[in-house]
This record gives sequence, C-alpha cells and structure tokens, in this order.
Amino acid sequence: MDIINKADLEPTQDRQEDMAASVNEKGGNTVYHIDPAIEKRVIRKIDRVLIPLVMGLYLVSFLDRSNIGNAETAGMSKDLKFDDAHYQWLLTIFYIPYITFEWAALMWKIIPPHIWACCCVLMWGLASTLQAAAFNWQGLMVCRFFLATAEAGYGPGIPYLLSFFYKRHELGFRCGIFLSAAPLATTFAGALAYGITSGHPSIPNWRVLFLVEGLPSIILAVVAYFRMPDSADTARFLDEDEKRVAKLRAIQQTGSAGEERIGHINLKDVFMTLLDIKTWIPPLMYFSCNVSFSSLPVFLPTILQNMGFTAINAQGLSAPPYFLSFLVCIISTWIADKTRQRGYMIIFLSLVGGVGYVLLLACKSVAVRYFGVFLAAAGVFPAISNILPWTINNQGSDSKRGAGIALLNIVGQCGPLLGTRAFPAKDAPYYHMGMGLCAGFMFFNALLALTLRTYLAWENKKFEKADEAARQAGVDPDSAAVGTENEGYGFRNFL
Repeated sequence: MDIINKADLEPTQDRQEDMAASVNEKGGNTVYHIDPAIEKRVIRKIDRVLIPLVMGLYLVSFLDRSNIGNAETAGMSKDLKFDDAHYQWLLTIFYIPYITFEWAALMWKIIPPHIWACCCVLMWGLASTLQAAAFNWQGLMVCRFFLATAEAGYGPGIPYLLSFFYKRHELGFRCGIFLSAAPLATTFAGALAYGITSGHPSIPNWRVLFLVEGLPSIILAVVAYFRMPDSADTARFLDEDEKRVAKLRAIQQTGSAGEERIGHINLKDVFMTLLDIKTWIPPLMYFSCNVSFSSLPVFLPTILQNMGFTAINAQGLSAPPYFLSFLVCIISTWIADKTRQRGYMIIFLSLVGGVGYVLLLACKSVAVRYFGVFLAAAGVFPAISNILPWTINNQGSDSKRGAGIALLNIVGQCGPLLGTRAFPAKDAPYYHMGMGLCAGFMFFNALLALTLRTYLAWENKKFEKADEAARQAGVDPDSAAVGTENEGYGFRNFL
C-alpha cells in the first residue's frame, strides 16, 4: 500500500498549475495526456502570433492618440484659427469617452475577439485619419471623441483577452510586453513626427501627419480580423495535437474549453465582484499611477527645456528614460511571474518612481534632475504593467476578471484628468506642485500595494482552512487539477 503524506494532498498554487500531466480528456476509450513538449510549443506559437499583434496595435493606437501635440506644433491651430483654450479641449475630450466606455473591456468575452479587434482598430484608424480632413475645431472634436471611444474598447481590455490564452503565472510577462508598447512608442514618437512634418508638401504638415499615422491603423484592422485568434483551441496556426493541448489548458484554468468561454457573461459574478474589497484597491492604485503616467510624456520635453536644453535636444533626451522604462516593464513582470510576488514588485517600483519625483522636486542640479527622470519613468510605467495582471490574477472566474479589469480602468483612467493639470506654465521651471503631487501618489501607491498584499495573504489563510475542512469532508484533492483559476477548492491569491 502506498503511503501518502497529508502535505501531498494540500493544494499549493505550484502543484495545481503544474498538474498538466495528470489532467486528461476522455473520449470513448481514449485518454489524452498533456505532453509538456507540445504545451511549450503551443505557448511559443501563441507568443509569436498574438503578442506581436496586440503590442503592434497598441503601439499605433498610442501614436494616434498622442500625435495631436505634434500636429499643434506643426501649425494646426494656426491654420484652423482656434486658441489655446480650444486646444486644451481637444486634449480633454479624449478622456471623456475613454473613461465612459471602459466597460467595453467585457466585450472581449461577449464578441469573438477577431471581430471586436477589427471594429475597434478600424474605427480609431478612420477617426485618426479623418482628422487630416478637418476644416474647423468642431470637426477635430468629433474625430477625437470617436478615436477615444474605439481605443477604450481595445487597449484596456487586452490583459483580459490574454487571460484566455495564458495561465496565471504566464500572464504578467505577456502583459508587460504588451504594455511596454506605450513607453516604446513615446521613445520614437517625437522623432517620427519630426520626420513626417519636416518636409514641404503641398498640403499642411499637420494634415500629412494625421494621414501617415492614421492610415496604417486602417490596414492593421484587416490584419487583426484575419490574424487575431478567438481562442487557443481554435487557432488556425496550431495543429490538431496542439489544439487538443490548448483545450486541456483551458479546462485546467476554468473547467471549460477555450471556445466555450466566449459569447456569454455571468452577471451574478459581475455584481459579486463589486462587493469584494480586493476589486477596489487596484483601481485606486491605477489612479495613483495614472496621475504620473499621463503627465510625464506630456510635460517631460518642457521640463527638460527648463533645465536649459534646446527644444530639439529636449525631444532627444526624453527618449532614453522611456527606453529604460520599456526594458523594466518586461523584466519586472517576468520576475514577478517567476517569484509570484507581484505586490512586492509594485511596492519597489512605486518607491523608485516616488524617489525620482522627489529629486525633480527638491534638486536644482541638471544632472541630478535628469537622473530623477530616469527613476520616475522606470517606476511609473512598470508599476502599471504589474498592476493590471495582478487584478486579473486574483479574480475567480472569467466574468469576475472582466468586471475587475473594467472597474480598474473606469476609476484608474480618471487619474489623467488630475495629472495633466498639475503642471501649469506659471510653475516653471521646477513645477513644485506637479512633482510633489506625482511623488505623493507614487508613495501612496506603494502603501496601497502593501495593504492589498496583506489582505490577499490573510484571505489565502481562509482558503487554506476551507480546503482543510473540505478534505475532512472527503473532497478529492485531484479535483483541484481542473478549474484551478476559478474560486473554490485549491484557489489561492497571487501575492
């Protein structure tokens, strides 16, 4: 008789997610086991197709939303005869629909992803391109409104989409790669815009900018329609053995095959999510980071100019901090996945960002302040890259994950409304109010992360006690090998 230790029956997070070889799909008298080599091949293929696609689309969306500043520099307001107050409204109008339509993240579960992605990309591509044809301020306002509406349906929900393809311990790194497109786009956006607008075409340079940066999005909408997979087990780039393994991975996650997870939503789970405190802390964290996230790209060239650099040098010197941020986004999410300590990572990154803003606030040396810019960029963007997957990691069903990410974005995206108004021109050259506000919110974010991690650890102890009671009642521990990411026996929070 085999002797089984009690500890061997207890469902640790590692044991649940590594039970691939013990899970099978029975069809008649045949049992299919997950081959680890095939599983690795499945993940690699999904990585090669899905991640570059969602990252590329996010990169062009970031360019399309931010090129309004470059268009203004190229003479847009002068040609259309409107003043600075009207220009500020062009910036503000973007955030109104972007916040209002954040709930559209749930559409990734309701509508087949290839259709939803195509509609979003096509809509923002048309809106961005049509800005080139605007003949007054009102026309630009309409285009900006629809641009924001479409982008609200795409980017904020991508981490949720990725949760249909990757397990909890695989998700953060992929989210980091996706979100790193934002600092990467910021790295070369200025140079790209300069190259486009430096010529002397027969039409105004700002119209050329909107055309050149908007038309690729329309083309990519077609690419998204044909390349975006709806689920791993129906992906055309996988062979039959790989699709079978992808199906078993989905069953391990939620108890349902991948294609069965699309097309419906559980409203009870959605409302239950709103009653859980761990659903509300991440949105406050996202709000805190977004105060800094939104203001840094907008005002960094101005801040560098006030350090004594020329406008051209300021644009060039703003690139290295963003490139560092791009690298830290990827590295930090990978480390957090491997160690399963996302809370500590967010705390560390928030403190780094906060210290960067303190240096910008308190120091007058150009070298020290420029070093502070590196710390701020390396803290803010990567912290957000870890907050989004942490939200998804700790919700116990697909519908709850969708509700959690929607709430995260609705609350969090209000941060830019504050951040973009914290650097008035009268505060130049040191912008004490803005720097102090950003530093305070980054330190507050570290406190929120510590609070949430403490709560999740306490909740894990409750789960352990409940599982012990279930085992005493005769629950089979092997049942934890199916639906490991659903709440119930064996579920644990990511710390």
